[in-house]
Amino acid sequence: MRHLKFAYLLIGIAILALVVGEIELEEVAALVVQVGWGIAAVVGVYFLAFVIDSFTWQMALTGVPLDAVWLYRMWKVRMVGEVFNTVLPAAGMGGEPVKAVLLKKHYGVGYREGTASLILAKTINMIALVVFLSVGFVLMAYSPALPGSYKSAAGLGLGAFALGIFLFFAIQRLKISSVAGSWIGRRRLGRRIEGLLHHVRDMDDRLAGFYSGHGVRFAGAIGLALVNWLLGAVEIYVTMIFLGRPISLADAWIIESAAQLVRAGTFFIPASIGAQEGVFLLVYGAMTGSPALGAAVAVVRRLREIIWILWGLLLGSIYTFKPAHDE
Repeated sequence: MRHLKFAYLLIGIAILALVVGEIELEEVAALVVQVGWGIAAVVGVYFLAFVIDSFTWQMALTGVPLDAVWLYRMWKVRMVGEVFNTVLPAAGMGGEPVKAVLLKKHYGVGYREGTASLILAKTINMIALVVFLSVGFVLMAYSPALPGSYKSAAGLGLGAFALGIFLFFAIQRLKISSVAGSWIGRRRLGRRIEGLLHHVRDMDDRLAGFYSGHGVRFAGAIGLALVNWLLGAVEIYVTMIFLGRPISLADAWIIESAAQLVRAGTFFIPASIGAQEGVFLLVYGAMTGSPALGAAVAVVRRLREIIWILWGLLLGSIYTFKPAHDE
């Protein structure tokens, strides 16, 4: 597994090298410098999105109140967990065990309840992402700037991604894991793993119970998650203003949709290194005629990610030295 992760990283670096070979580094550097303190505005937009995403997770954790104290706690835990989600090639799931451990150690949230909330939050975010990408695809289809090959690839990618998320949700909602577990339980093997099957049934009950018993929370969380994804397009919009090349929000939506679709498809590459830069290069090149502009936006986003990772690492070090159940 270690060698596989290293191979994925090498793939990302190779893609990044190809991207670098297609641009003038001096031009990209000049554009990034032009952003200047505008990076603070970019970080501010992402901060708002992160707070909204933390509240979405809080809504999925039905055992805690929806107040500012718990929102702050969820934000801190998520900050630390997202460091691992960003750098580990695990489809954005590498930091989820860290979040569950921090919730248990510092705030007394049981592992089962915490794990269920993390699965629910991930599902809610992915459902909202499908909606966001669908709107982006419609905008892309009507954009004369993008070639048909880009639109076809986006359509196929969106279809595959939406199908995967639908199946992921259906497995939870219909308790398919429990159904399969009951079938296994009637076999000789089932009697040997009865303890594991009990945990599977308990988790299925928690997930299905949220969907059936907290419909308002579920719908509200999806709405907030959609706002979170939309703020990703706003981040692109703001970045372009500071680069002196403002674009419409619709174009920013198209670009962010392409970036998120590629990130979803390259989850095995740590931080989607190279792949994210490549999609910015291609889409910006097609829409603005300036691949260097896309590379500059990619650099600004990476700078924002680095700031966020460092902040998360700082909070993680603080958690390490704090006693359990402390603020």
